[in-house]
Amino acid sequence: MTVQIENEFLIATIAEDGAELVSLKSKKNDLEYIWQGDPQFWGRHAPVLFPFVGRLKDDQYTYEDQTYQMGQHGFARDCLFEVIEQGAELASLSLKSNAETKKIYPFDFELVVSYELKDNQLAVRYQVENTGDQEMLFSIGGHPAFNIPLEQNLTFEDYYLGFSPQKSRIQIPLVGPYADFEHKTLGQTNTSLDLRRELFKNDAIIFETKGTNTFSIASDESAHSISLSYTDMPFVGIWTPYDKEAPFVCIEPWCGIADGLNASGKLIDKIGINRLDAAAIFNTEYIITAK
Repeated sequence: MTVQIENEFLIATIAEDGAELVSLKSKKNDLEYIWQGDPQFWGRHAPVLFPFVGRLKDDQYTYEDQTYQMGQHGFARDCLFEVIEQGAELASLSLKSNAETKKIYPFDFELVVSYELKDNQLAVRYQVENTGDQEMLFSIGGHPAFNIPLEQNLTFEDYYLGFSPQKSRIQIPLVGPYADFEHKTLGQTNTSLDLRRELFKNDAIIFETKGTNTFSIASDESAHSISLSYTDMPFVGIWTPYDKEAPFVCIEPWCGIADGLNASGKLIDKIGINRLDAAAIFNTEYIITAK
């Protein structure tokens, strides 16, 4: 099942499975901005990453002397959410902890994912509530994939990545699925970066981010572009499958990151983990601008 919201500019479609954005279309010209999930390349659209972002070392973690198994990016993307609010331009979906989630993640929570349209923008909001009586440890992030090229007469290589503000950012390399924090470098995000497949030969490009950031995908050959903006999310990943000539690029804002090569496996030691007191609420959002 899906829910749909729209205004005079855009139509957004959200699946109840995973609270995943599966379509964002221009009403003016029917242009589709969101990757349509062809499994030949990648079968998802814009999954919600919770309660972890990226891969855990050996796909497991330890909390209070108990070891839990967890696959990449957590379980929320594979869960059925409940629609708790739907209007013309706003939809909110909820996932609550239950007996099944407690088997692999020992915290009580409610995750609410909301989508709201305003003009040519879609705000994607994450609200995490700790409904338990102990501190909660979690990560959360987005993984939206955007069609590139946006128009059939262009190619992947006609596009570039834009960065605002134009300043250098710390880049964190990957070794396999794990972050190599020991070999951070200075990424040259003080100028635009032409899209080339070789950029992704080592998987995602990951930057540390502070303050307000905007990442865009645009072409000098087109008036159409896509951008993603947020404030105070500490990491972003930019990704497309290197070996598949996939016609999309993901811009992934994260409050969390994959385990490091030397991770202890203990959840309390995990780099980038968020801590939420009992009964407290965490909020963050990112905004997609479609032109």
